[in-house]
Amino acid sequence: MGAGMWGFPEGSGHAPGAELVGYRVEATDGSIGRIDKHSEDVGRCYIVVDTGPWVFGHHRLIPAGVVSRIDRAREVVYLDCSQEQIKDAPDFERGRYDGDAATVRLIEQHYANWHL
Repeated sequence: MGAGMWGFPEGSGHAPGAELVGYRVEATDGSIGRIDKHSEDVGRCYIVVDTGPWVFGHHRLIPAGVVSRIDRAREVVYLDCSQEQIKDAPDFERGRYDGDAATVRLIEQHYANWHL
């Protein structure tokens, strides 16, 4: 845990191996959707959020370092960013992220500009 942008912060409540798919995701100013996928890859942990009707038909890949805390009892993941910051993030296209350096770079640039 705690590997900069790509690691869950210490004290976030993340438990390695815990299933987060289906959890609701809350930005600092409201709901943004539900977790569609999450990864615990060493050095590159993230969640993928299905934004549903909020940003219709879009998914956002969010580095684990943006997670502020996880409430297992309520099945909610809280983020340390606003809805607007998530809305402005690059779209996540299934099958494109793995091994695509350009997509990784876009995501890192977006979140590095305000998070770290």
